[in-house]
Amino acid sequence: MTSIRFALNHMAAPSLAIDDFFALARSLGIDAVEIRNDLSGNAILDGTKPETIKEVAASHGVTIISINALQRFNEWNATRAAEAQELIDYAGTSGAKALVLVPKNDGTGCADGERQANLRQSLAALRPMLEDAGIIGLVEPLGFEICSLRSKTEAAEAIRELGAESTFRLVHDTFHHHLAGEAATFPELAGLVHISGVSDPSVSVADMRDSHRVLVDGDDRLDNAGQIRALLQAGYKGPFSFEPFAAEVHAVEDPAGALRASMDYLSARV
Repeated sequence: MTSIRFALNHMAAPSLAIDDFFALARSLGIDAVEIRNDLSGNAILDGTKPETIKEVAASHGVTIISINALQRFNEWNATRAAEAQELIDYAGTSGAKALVLVPKNDGTGCADGERQANLRQSLAALRPMLEDAGIIGLVEPLGFEICSLRSKTEAAEAIRELGAESTFRLVHDTFHHHLAGEAATFPELAGLVHISGVSDPSVSVADMRDSHRVLVDGDDRLDNAGQIRALLQAGYKGPFSFEPFAAEVHAVEDPAGALRASMDYLSARV
């Protein structure tokens, strides 16, 4: 039996202050965490200095595996370059190892030819910025039909064409993998796996959204257990990070207990 190396994204308990979030991770035996720049009233948006994040992480003995995320990364312009530099600097100072890169998800830039060119332009521009800081870029295709980068295959092709496998890795998100309907997994290029389940029996795959993403349990429709098992068997050795967006998960009174139950469920099936 192969053990799963779990990690915790701050989206699993977004109301917790960063200190309490790191403590939650350690209470579960987890030492790898992801911090976010989209949680209002919380680090990073509340102005918490990266030096403070680094100190708090060290005090809890956790590694910050990523900052999540640079949005619209494949729409390169002066604004994006400034945002990227700010986040890369924050990652470097806070001790974060990587920056998640999220594509445009509004129906624009989806045309064949256009989306591949935009992707290559952005990767080429980001590469020296990331390499100078020693930060990995984690490219995360999204499975939504309106997304400008749905395919891990297209992302992998662009990374390999640039010969930038040491700078960029892929995020395999179990939710987005299911929505995209893409069989390929690229375990050798994967730097991070995001896990969340969908248990609602009434929502169609085409209508699944972040609000449906819960902790994985026996009602999971995305076959998280099967996806995790396949990735491990194919040689993936990185972390599997809980990233549930559903309000009902965020409202649970005992997040540690809920997460523990999901960890136990998945561990028993791998």
